[in-house]
Amino acid sequence: MPKANVAAHRFLSGVILGAGTSSRMGQPKQLLRIGDRCLLQHVVDAALGSRLDEIILVLGDRAEEIRVAITLPSRIVLNPDYAEGQSTSLRVGLGSANARADAAAILLGDQPGVTSELIDRVAAAFLAADLPIARPVYVGCGRIPGHPVFLARRIWPEVERLHGDQGARVLLRVHPDWLLEVPIEGEPPADLDTPDDYQRTLTPPAAPAILARVKTNSDDDNAD
Repeated sequence: MPKANVAAHRFLSGVILGAGTSSRMGQPKQLLRIGDRCLLQHVVDAALGSRLDEIILVLGDRAEEIRVAITLPSRIVLNPDYAEGQSTSLRVGLGSANARADAAAILLGDQPGVTSELIDRVAAAFLAADLPIARPVYVGCGRIPGHPVFLARRIWPEVERLHGDQGARVLLRVHPDWLLEVPIEGEPPADLDTPDDYQRTLTPPAAPAILARVKTNSDDDNAD
């Protein structure tokens, strides 16, 4: 897919966090089948179809089993400290990014409903603003934050100092003025953490909501 010439084409990395142990699922959720692909492949394909310039997939638990099941014409990196929490995967992913990267989009490996269109929409808003963090906020039922979360390189040292399961939300508690929220209609893509979550993706009423493509509406980009 051709890359859009946005803001003189600033280089954007994509970091997919897929190193978790799937403890609540009882099996590697990255490999669960949804349609003709495994769960993690849905996230990878959404990233590949977006304007992101590189994709870095961070693996940890059952890494080799997952690696051979994923088609990714880019880099897979291993996080040996995955059991210590999400912050360690963030550190590995950002540390593996191309030196030209101005920012990284953080994606979760258990959200197959994230789309290329959503990634590009948040990317465009991020590039048009002068704030170091951007994320979608879903306005269909209150204001629910979601992914991808874009992190400007200038705050990566702050991110790399996080510990355990801490993520960008910790930084936002201290620096709420760093955040750009991009309004998106509807409900956020579901995290698949438990067998019940997975079963809901396989039933006709739930599947369209979880795998739906995000409606694009340029007016939302200027909403409060």
